[in-house]
Amino acid sequence: MKVVATTRQLHGTGASRRLRHSGRTPGIVYGGTAKPVAIDLDHNALFHALRNDTFHSSILDLEIDGKSEQVLLRDTQWHPYRQLVLHVDFQRVLAAEKINVKVPLRFLNQDSSPAVKLQNASVSHVVTEIEVVCLPKDLPGFIEVDLANLGVEHAVHLSDIKLPAGVSVVAHGDNPTIVIASVKGGAAADDDSDEPTEDGGEGETPAS
Repeated sequence: MKVVATTRQLHGTGASRRLRHSGRTPGIVYGGTAKPVAIDLDHNALFHALRNDTFHSSILDLEIDGKSEQVLLRDTQWHPYRQLVLHVDFQRVLAAEKINVKVPLRFLNQDSSPAVKLQNASVSHVVTEIEVVCLPKDLPGFIEVDLANLGVEHAVHLSDIKLPAGVSVVAHGDNPTIVIASVKGGAAADDDSDEPTEDGGEGETPAS
């Protein structure tokens, strides 16, 4: 994905406010072997790009004054109540250095799983993204979670997910069994309302 920016010469609150009034968004690029560079971008193009989930977890081609470099989106500051992007941070990436990125999960075959199709249960997506570490060339735009075999009272754990080659999960804490998706509810397999009582009757009060 490509992002076009220009070098920002003026700094400070007043300069940033004037930029925003003109339809531009201030930002910064840092990391790698070069010095940080202040930039500004077209707000509308940036706003629409931010609505795409892959924009947040993909290597971006950032073109600054005609020169391109690879970056990751690292931070976005929004206006507290307006649909206005106040500031963005990009980090340069180097081909030989691993990066830590939060990648969205894409859930597949939920409606055809036994839990939903046969027992009318609901599936809760407990986690919708995971943090991974990999080289830039191995970074996936998303990671698939197949729910085709999910049954009632079952759950999908982090250890159940098949990761792409070269990608590892960044562990937070000592719990290796983080739940990714779980099942709630579901119709009972058997209806016991007409089962006979232990004395062989139908559960009615015997006549006196």
